[in-house]
Amino acid sequence: MPTCPPLVRRRCHACTSGRFRASGKFRVNANHKLLDVWLLVLCTACGATAKLTVLERMNVRCVRPELLDRLHDNDPGLTAELLQDPVVQRRNRIALDWDDAWRLDTGGSDHQDCEVIDVSVRFAARIPVRPVRLIAEGCGLSRAEVERLITEGRLVSAVSLGGRLSDDFTFTLKR
Repeated sequence: MPTCPPLVRRRCHACTSGRFRASGKFRVNANHKLLDVWLLVLCTACGATAKLTVLERMNVRCVRPELLDRLHDNDPGLTAELLQDPVVQRRNRIALDWDDAWRLDTGGSDHQDCEVIDVSVRFAARIPVRPVRLIAEGCGLSRAEVERLITEGRLVSAVSLGGRLSDDFTFTLKR
């Protein structure tokens, strides 16, 4: 589950940094009946402000009133939603850096004595994580040991455990 909004990977116009953090503030600009909306982000190195386009030249009647209220109130939940929106990411040519922005909740269960463990992984948000890293952290194993268990066939899943996943998945671990 996420612990804070992810950093935004984008080149700073004022310095050489490539990371921004969301300020949680929106800029709403009205020009007659057209709205422009930006999410403001701050450079982690120099503090320079950049704008991520959320809405561009949108007729005010086409914007839901509750969305407009959330924008005017600088809703932090809306900030998180918009950062994860693929349309906003593509429009602004950004990527998200989820390092240190999530935590693993294992539910406090201890299955050290079990021979076979069936595990279901659910994501509270679409956070791209390497399953090998997630399994290693959740089961108290090293990543190399998890890789070895996969090659030996003692760790199996219906989905490929290589690469990154952001969708729910299950796996079975045979000790």
